[in-house]
Amino acid sequence: MNENLVTKTATELSNLYASGEASPVEATRAVLAQIEKHNPTLNCFCLIDPDAALASARESEERWQSGAQLAAIDGVPTSIKDLTLTRGWPTLRGSRTTDPNGPWDEDAPATARLREAGAILVGKTTTPEMGWKGVTDNPLTGITRNPWNPDRTPGGSSGGASSACASLMGPLHQGSDAAGSIRIPAAFAGVFGHKPTFGLVPNYPLPPHIGSLANMGPLTRTVTDAATMLNVLAQPDSRDFMAAPQSAQSENYLNALDAGIEGVRIAYSPTLGGNGWADDDVANAVRDAAKVLSDLGAIVEEADPDIPDTRPLIDAIWSTADTWLVDQMTPEQRAVMDPGLLAIAEEGRKIGVTEIVGAHAGRVLLGNAMARFHEKYDLLLTPQMPLEAFKAGQNVPDGRDMKEWVDWSPFTYPFNLTMQPACSVPCGLGDERMPVAFQLVGRHWEDALVLRAARAYETARPFETAPGYT
Repeated sequence: MNENLVTKTATELSNLYASGEASPVEATRAVLAQIEKHNPTLNCFCLIDPDAALASARESEERWQSGAQLAAIDGVPTSIKDLTLTRGWPTLRGSRTTDPNGPWDEDAPATARLREAGAILVGKTTTPEMGWKGVTDNPLTGITRNPWNPDRTPGGSSGGASSACASLMGPLHQGSDAAGSIRIPAAFAGVFGHKPTFGLVPNYPLPPHIGSLANMGPLTRTVTDAATMLNVLAQPDSRDFMAAPQSAQSENYLNALDAGIEGVRIAYSPTLGGNGWADDDVANAVRDAAKVLSDLGAIVEEADPDIPDTRPLIDAIWSTADTWLVDQMTPEQRAVMDPGLLAIAEEGRKIGVTEIVGAHAGRVLLGNAMARFHEKYDLLLTPQMPLEAFKAGQNVPDGRDMKEWVDWSPFTYPFNLTMQPACSVPCGLGDERMPVAFQLVGRHWEDALVLRAARAYETARPFETAPGYT
């Protein structure tokens, strides 16, 4: 049993703990061994703390033996993204500008809720510097790689989390998403990722430069594990003044998760009304996924939302936010930052006040348009990433005439702008034998329906796993 514990989901581990067939200590040792074996190649973790993890696992084992377990994820190995505060560990944000000496004496809400539920925190996963782009490499820890092919990127900015998840370095991984940073790496690494409705999962300190774009959520190998993790993360925390009230955070996302999607109205939009595109292999896989959902009883129609051009909105908001971020740094700090981040910040300096206000006004119009669209449709289905993962260490793929990571992620950031729940669902492999995925988007606060539809697809088409890690 111990040899196979890394293949178990959080749900399966919980059942094994309850029956006494496995223990949190055994599972944690198995995951630590997996990290030791594969992290040198993949570079998923920038911090690993075996002593703390095993100490927590022993405490969890005692709770399970006495029937006093704290939650369904008690004793489950879990990772935290290196943008998320974690008491006792430095949060370096992939940057040489951060003082590793801290003090590091506070947990972010996501970390606190996971710790309170008994999750075994094994370490921190890599991110690009300050989470600024959709791939994962930085001046501090180097390049993170994709388990399906280490020459390829796992995406970003939660690329360490997606790579760790796909290579069986634990079942539960915390990510964050301000323009696609959960869904991009989930799609590229072939795992499930959910960006909750904005405010559902409290976020502290809320990044001041991107504010209401930023979300915390799970990356897991199954939808059920994501729902289980969301039950823990979506709990109140007074430190986030923009978080939902407790009355909106009381839903159990496992309830009705397997109830199916009979009669659910889904709009299938291959290009998001001309805002996006997809390579043929991706487009074909997503079209097939829409057919699967139709066969499962959903009412699927090809339909585009009537929305404005979304690219100018994110360009203005994101680049000026990076300008603000860089301006907080001293000249000495800027000298050691990612040149790409500095370049985007310089682009932001060219944007005037009227254009910035116009982008925020456009964001409101976009949100209103999507609200009207959802009067007819319960869910929107699009491609997630329009292409397969490309070469690691690059911001854009070769031969595509692209300059920025936003060029190849047209389906992600619109739903940060609208604050809607959205998830990335694996739907097979493309022509280059790398994972492809589709996206499901729901109305505000209807995360449960988004998860239920993803689960229905997963039941019919179980997700493939990266070879070579068992």
